[in-house]
Amino acid sequence: MDVSRALEQHIAVFGEGGSGKTVLISSFYGATQEPQYRKQSLFHVVADDIGQGARLHRNYLGMKNSAQLPAPNRFTGTSYSFSIKLKDGSGTKAMKDKPFDALRLVWHDYPGEWFEQDVSGPEEAQRRVDTFKSLLGSDVALLLVDAQRLVENAGQEERYLKSLFANFLNGLLSLRDDLLEDGKPLIEFPRIWVLGLSKSDLLPDLDVFAFRDLVIEKATDDLDALRQELAGLVEAKDALSVGEDFVLLSSAKFGAERIEVSERIGVDMVLPLAAMLPFERHIHWAQTKELQGKVVEMLLRGAGPLAAALVGTKSKFLGVVGLVLNIVGPSLAEAAGLTGDKLKEVNSEALAKQDHLRATLTRFGMDLDRGEKERILLRSLR
Repeated sequence: MDVSRALEQHIAVFGEGGSGKTVLISSFYGATQEPQYRKQSLFHVVADDIGQGARLHRNYLGMKNSAQLPAPNRFTGTSYSFSIKLKDGSGTKAMKDKPFDALRLVWHDYPGEWFEQDVSGPEEAQRRVDTFKSLLGSDVALLLVDAQRLVENAGQEERYLKSLFANFLNGLLSLRDDLLEDGKPLIEFPRIWVLGLSKSDLLPDLDVFAFRDLVIEKATDDLDALRQELAGLVEAKDALSVGEDFVLLSSAKFGAERIEVSERIGVDMVLPLAAMLPFERHIHWAQTKELQGKVVEMLLRGAGPLAAALVGTKSKFLGVVGLVLNIVGPSLAEAAGLTGDKLKEVNSEALAKQDHLRATLTRFGMDLDRGEKERILLRSLR
């Protein structure tokens, strides 16, 4: 999380070709441009690159109005930046007292083809390495499991799942020497790898627990091999979660002649996952793991301002020295522990005071709780 007047969060999305990455980001952005969303939400989602935003919106409208799927981005790694700009409410003076006044989501889309087949030559090989390095600062990685492939392999789902995890494992092995300078493990790396079931509407009887159980039953050894390879890339491998969090995703309901873009599953979990999951998980790790130095600093960068916004305090939080000493102050712990009824109480208070920043962040936390209640999301207990 890079802190200025905007708090920046990065999410890296991985999936094989055809798994629905382009449709997912188009559905995510397009839905935020709908009149009803803009009216009800406390914030606007603005594409920092106007051209990118227009293309994503066009993709969304093509699905909505013409049942036309967007063209996939083959062999092209793309990063999208979205500013989450709060609506007027608190006033300029009040906002000056806030630790930040906007969120920014940076979405890295990594081409699935680079995990499925060899590159065409040295130039593409270098582009693949550079693209992967560009997403090392991501807080969350989302690895997509394609429900269409599960349907095609019904009764033998392990054939697809084993292939999926093996392809990612082999792709990481081919990148290893280029990623590790002098063989030293990485400090900056996505520490939370969520498994997302894309096109989940194709499996309507499968809730998130059944999805988890399917993966564990059919491909637990293969997932563990991938987990071990990722652990070998990072310093402080205890501060790493791979395949412990699960989410159901459906960008729309696809019919023979119509695409119902309003019938989405889990897409509204993306912002809360990027903003709040690393915050609560990283503080927990800092409290419970024997972590030192730059790893702690990396995990807790931006945690103080986010906690200040959540608990509604102007007080200063521990700086880098405190973080390196692995000291998590009571205000950080309080903010990370906001759940259930307390979270709802704080959200109602923030809405009453027109504190849109605090209301938005607490709403994100409530969205994660709602996702679990609806069995769309399953968060790790570790």
